[in-house]
Amino acid sequence: MSTISMLINGNRVQARNGAQFERRNPLDGSVATTAPAASVEDATAAVDAAARAFPAWAAIGPGERRAMLMKAAQALEAKGDAFAAAVAAETGGSAMWSGFNVHLAAGMLLEAASMTTQISGEIIPSDVPGSLAMGVRQPAGVVLGMAPWNAPVILGVRAIAMPLACGNTVVMKGSELCPATHGLIIEAMQEAGLPPGVVNFVTNAPQDAAAVVEAMIAHPAVRRVNFTGSTRVGKIIAAYCAKYLKPAVLELGGKAPFIVLDDADLDAAVDAAAFGSFANSGQICMSTERIIVDRKVADAFTSRLAAKAVQLPLGDPRKGPVVLGSVVDMSTVHRCNALIDDALSKGATLLCGGRADSTLMPATLLDHVTRDMKIYHEESFGPVKGIVRVDGVDEAVACANDNEFGLSSAVFGGDIARAMNVAGRIESGICHINGPTVHDEAQMPFGGVKGSGMGRFGGKAGIAEFTDLRWMTVQTSPRHYPF
Repeated sequence: MSTISMLINGNRVQARNGAQFERRNPLDGSVATTAPAASVEDATAAVDAAARAFPAWAAIGPGERRAMLMKAAQALEAKGDAFAAAVAAETGGSAMWSGFNVHLAAGMLLEAASMTTQISGEIIPSDVPGSLAMGVRQPAGVVLGMAPWNAPVILGVRAIAMPLACGNTVVMKGSELCPATHGLIIEAMQEAGLPPGVVNFVTNAPQDAAAVVEAMIAHPAVRRVNFTGSTRVGKIIAAYCAKYLKPAVLELGGKAPFIVLDDADLDAAVDAAAFGSFANSGQICMSTERIIVDRKVADAFTSRLAAKAVQLPLGDPRKGPVVLGSVVDMSTVHRCNALIDDALSKGATLLCGGRADSTLMPATLLDHVTRDMKIYHEESFGPVKGIVRVDGVDEAVACANDNEFGLSSAVFGGDIARAMNVAGRIESGICHINGPTVHDEAQMPFGGVKGSGMGRFGGKAGIAEFTDLRWMTVQTSPRHYPF
């Protein structure tokens, strides 16, 4: 068990009223972490600290910000073992998944460091003689970042790295399900030498989330909000942001389609589908959720995918290497079991896996899924995946778009031009041709459409989200006025 602190103005603190909450291990119920249960006053203090630190941080040169972000990347990677222990204890994730998180998150910090000198503007032709007109990007102010538990290091770092690179100060609200994991990110930032108040960290008990979050969004100093999580909660965050007129970047749920055309390389498609479906037990926003296969190759593809899925190691990640560790809680088990029962009762075929009675859930594939089954529409967010058989490209595209989400997607086909045309018709923010739905790179514009959110993280798209674009002019010659 670990007991953690919040970070406000460079000081490790507990909640002012002494309140705490516990995060328990999903497998055995043991207490994994005891964390401060912040009050509205604590959250407000964190924003106040960030606001005080903003002018000096915004004035620091890009080279100095870059150096600190690079140090943070090194400090983060040095905590690999600590992250693995925390991820296993708090969310049941495997050491492989934790290691992938740390590696990619360190890359995100390095990418953010490289972007400190890329916050550029432009000269814009003016109709006023002698007017030098410019579009100038400047730091926005305090950024509130909220990250989820499922890819805790990647998404925790993403919530703060680019805002810091752009000259903003941040308050990170840790997930109630992995406060120690998110706390390790903050430790790495501290070790990099960031000044007090530049990064602040708040944790809250689940029952206090609404009050704490609204108080921070309402604070006049908060100028940007970024949230990664479920579409249900994202709509609540969006409503708060609308109420207080705060720009938001929201990366929400997904139901990623994985299309296998009749000319696809089936072995490559199987490998990508297995990775996209079962990495972190399917608990990734980009996880393959609907496998859409042309009927001409469906039998061959499904038999190979099932053969691979049944061999994926399943077990307690605290006891050794596994691919499928524990899912985050029993509510995931109940939801996935209900999806399995519903699909089987309506004619689906179970290829492998099946119902679970603990958070150790096997890789499960349901074939012959149809539109009247819940798993066709609903996000499983677990290792239970439906296979839909279709006739031709038009049916495949229609199936891919037949849902409220639009984050990631994939198309496998031998004719690249044909596959690209299919990709262009899919309603999603991300599409990979002959690659898995689960893929992330720090420099890419990451985000979704429809119910999967709005705005983009990553690269120059991230700079646009976390800076204000100002129109500035310099009059270089006498100007004529009508009176």
